[in-house]
Amino acid sequence: MTKQFSKLTDSQWAAISPFFNLKRKRNHDVRQIINIILWLLRTGCQWRNLPEEWPNWQAVYYYFQQWKQDGTFERINLALNQLDRKRVKKEVYPSVVCMDSQSVKLSPMIGEYRGTDAHKRVNGRKRQLVVDTQGRLWMADVHPAKQADGPGAVSLIGDIRWRAGQRLEKVYGDQSYNGVFAQELANWSIDFEKASRPESARGFVPVAKRWVVERSIAWTNFFRRVVKDYEYSLSSSVGWLYLMNIQIMHNEFDPFAKFYSPTRSNYRVKNHSPIDNPSPLVESGINSGQ
Repeated sequence: MTKQFSKLTDSQWAAISPFFNLKRKRNHDVRQIINIILWLLRTGCQWRNLPEEWPNWQAVYYYFQQWKQDGTFERINLALNQLDRKRVKKEVYPSVVCMDSQSVKLSPMIGEYRGTDAHKRVNGRKRQLVVDTQGRLWMADVHPAKQADGPGAVSLIGDIRWRAGQRLEKVYGDQSYNGVFAQELANWSIDFEKASRPESARGFVPVAKRWVVERSIAWTNFFRRVVKDYEYSLSSSVGWLYLMNIQIMHNEFDPFAKFYSPTRSNYRVKNHSPIDNPSPLVESGINSGQ
């Protein structure tokens, strides 16, 4: 895991730039705005404390809000997940996902959507993370920590099926999901398998098929903005989690370099809408090798 922030390379920017309207005249460079947002994610800086040489914090926050609300971050995350799966010779959609929750403290100045996880003794919010077998984040949700894992995840099933596609066959989780959540999955013809440590075990024990989601949760410690929840809205909390996964893939490797051309002649992206074609990069020359 890379511990230091680094700006987007030309090839990394080329991979995500089609998701932004670059033809429109703007006062600020979109690539710089993205770099600032990713820097915020890594360092945990407050919006109002952005360096003076950068655009005004309100301008950066405006773009963050717009891209969060119109689903840009989710679409980029989905497309990069699919590209990375193609890179390792896997189908673009997973057939198996793993899920788990993470209870995190909430800033003391925020009272909205707050609750106490009595089991973990955390006063704040709970994150529901859905990852594939290599730890890529496909779906995230945030709710008050007092809500139990299983009932809190029931509302995600439709979104999980939409993002993971028709190939999804099985979901791994711990005992807390082996109830109403597992029953609702069965209604969607998706199997649930409980993956928990043996009852006789003491201390931390890596559990096969589920340790990848634990590792993904551990990765949040490298991004100060998500070590703790500082957001007033749940949508902002989710948006930062998708940005975390985007930056992880960008920093761990550069799978797009061989496809990048300064003339962009090898980078073709079809016109798309968020519903009909949520991942245009998969349909592009990058993914097909053209």
